[in-house]
Amino acid sequence: MRKKTLVILSGGQDSTTCLFWAIEKFGKENVESLTFDYGQKHKIEIKSAQKIAEYAQINNKIISINTFSEFANNALLNNEISIESNVNNSSALPNTFVPGRNLIFITYAAAYAWNKNILDLITGVAQIDYSGYPDCRNETILSLEKTISLGMDCSFKIHTPLINLSKKEIVELAVSLGIIDVLGMTHTCYLGVYPPCEACMACKLRKKGFEEAGIKDPLVKK
Repeated sequence: MRKKTLVILSGGQDSTTCLFWAIEKFGKENVESLTFDYGQKHKIEIKSAQKIAEYAQINNKIISINTFSEFANNALLNNEISIESNVNNSSALPNTFVPGRNLIFITYAAAYAWNKNILDLITGVAQIDYSGYPDCRNETILSLEKTISLGMDCSFKIHTPLINLSKKEIVELAVSLGIIDVLGMTHTCYLGVYPPCEACMACKLRKKGFEEAGIKDPLVKK
């Protein structure tokens, strides 16, 4: 019997690639997804996640976490803070960093999965071409995997298929999975606009990956 698995699906390029990676690895009938509404400006990504899950014929659960705005004063949650446009390679965290976001998402996902006897979790974090978020690092994920396993008295496995891939390689993985057209349904832009602004960090990193891979981004109208 193949394992059941739960994918954290934001509606973005990376998590969508992970969803179809999971479908190939575990079989569609064994894959579910979870999407978080955490008060983000770019709520359009939630609609993207729903659309992608429907296309993939996967059960997708949306969970609301409305507490981030109480303690996370940053550009992804506060409309009065402008989103930085630079891809930050310095030691300073970008103002789009939401403290604890991935830690909380994965912990919530584990609790949800525990109730369904699912031990395999999948997240699209990547530490090569990324925005400088410490909760996207492999050491963070490995530590959290141990913590949630101890805290729920079971053996969770957090799969991170993109962790050591560049944005170019993530696009190439999407090509190998045959889902380039599906990426046209995804949303990346932090401003939550369509067409994407192509100026925020998320847009720039996405553009970098497609250009280096020599592939036309299906999301961007020409």
